[in-house]
Amino acid sequence: MSELLRAGAAELAGRIATGEVSAREVTAAHLDQIAAVDDRVKAFLHVDGERALEAADAVDAKRSAGEALGPLAGVPLAMKDIFTMKGAPTTCGSRILEGWIPPYNSTITDKLLAAGVVVLGKTNMDEFAMGSSTENSGYFTTHNPWDNSRIPGGSGGGSAAALASFEAPLAIGTDTGGSIRQPASVTGTVGVKPTYGATSRYGVVAMASSLDTPGPCARTVLDAALLHQVIAGWDPRDSTSLNAPVPDVVAAARHADVKGMRIGVVREFGGEGYQPGVEQRFAESLAALESLGAEIVEVSCPHFDYALAAYYLIMPSEVSSNLARFDAMRYGLRVGDDGVNSVEEVMNLTRGAGFGAEAKRRIIIGTYALSSGYYDAYYGSAQKVRTLITRDFDAAFAQVDVLVSPTTPTTAFTIGERADDPLAMYKADLCTIPSNLAGNCAASIPCGLADGLPVGFQIMAPALADDRLYRVGAALEAELASRWGGGLLDQLAESPSGAYLNVGGVR
Repeated sequence: MSELLRAGAAELAGRIATGEVSAREVTAAHLDQIAAVDDRVKAFLHVDGERALEAADAVDAKRSAGEALGPLAGVPLAMKDIFTMKGAPTTCGSRILEGWIPPYNSTITDKLLAAGVVVLGKTNMDEFAMGSSTENSGYFTTHNPWDNSRIPGGSGGGSAAALASFEAPLAIGTDTGGSIRQPASVTGTVGVKPTYGATSRYGVVAMASSLDTPGPCARTVLDAALLHQVIAGWDPRDSTSLNAPVPDVVAAARHADVKGMRIGVVREFGGEGYQPGVEQRFAESLAALESLGAEIVEVSCPHFDYALAAYYLIMPSEVSSNLARFDAMRYGLRVGDDGVNSVEEVMNLTRGAGFGAEAKRRIIIGTYALSSGYYDAYYGSAQKVRTLITRDFDAAFAQVDVLVSPTTPTTAFTIGERADDPLAMYKADLCTIPSNLAGNCAASIPCGLADGLPVGFQIMAPALADDRLYRVGAALEAELASRWGGGLLDQLAESPSGAYLNVGGVR
């Protein structure tokens, strides 16, 4: 079974299409892996084994009938628990939605099912996508497969951990301030934030509506591109959806050539606060790209220094509006409804019991920022900074094809290390936030280890130029794999520390 677990999504789909292996065998292998290791990784909130096997059988039946299969048909996927899926629990990692079963699918869920992708279940996350460590889940903390004492990133730590522990070859997440890219960085996986509006938010429980961006998570750049191609595209049910052609990201991932490209290094992302090993791996990756024919230039984006502050005014303001719907009246948790308490008291008791500390903190900050007399000073000023950051990107992309930086300033920190220091926690998204504020696309790919833990290399491209991410990412991935003798996760699988993953490591 370890052979099936370590295979990439593209390889598995090809083997299923030819009948070399059945979709049921592939799905069963991953369900067995979840049963074997998830008690330590804790990536999943809900495993939907029965439906997953039924979906796999449907793919096998189509193949047997001679029907054409899509490029990811029969491939298992782990879904972040912020996407609605009819008949499956959707909690957003919060107790306030415990037990809620949505009566409809998100657009992305529909696209995945139509493509024959097998959804294994829902993955753990920081409550309503608020966090950088998955410690803010209302249920439990997910662990990093590289070192179970460390965080897997957040808010989509469950999806990234499922990939790194070989519980799924594909995963889906959302990126509001780095919630796909930062977990990818600290787990040695690939995570992509598409252009805002290029993937539908319909059926994605809203955190910050002007920032939330669904995107693909995988173990290779090509696999991420194949998943991106499935989930992207215009959706008339989403008012922010872009009615524009999806760039050919799969062709770009297969092209993997950076010769003649101008790659800009963001001057503001480095120096104090950046782990030396992270900067060293980043410098080595730049040298690798240069050896492949790219031109490396330094670019200044001066307003990026204000991105963190602007984000933590804009995002909580939108959070305070979006989370107002959880009032105990329509769905989810209800506390104190004993016929004696008033509606206001029931609402207060429910929110007090259902929301965690981080959700409450952001609701309060956002409500304050939007309050009369403070709106212009806080929220209005933050939106002006957002415009300046967008202009920095425009000026930079007039000079270069892509921008690059470390994905995160440090490798994965220890669970509990930043739990009592929200500002230190927020700094994990220092490099990822500008792309969310501007709405352009960005990706993180593994670029080596620092002190035995994964380091991520971030690539940023203009809006609707998502194909550039895959072109650069695939070229760097191939070059580094040739030097390492395989992918970064192969090193984990074959190491003594990865033996518990049951995928061919030391026994």
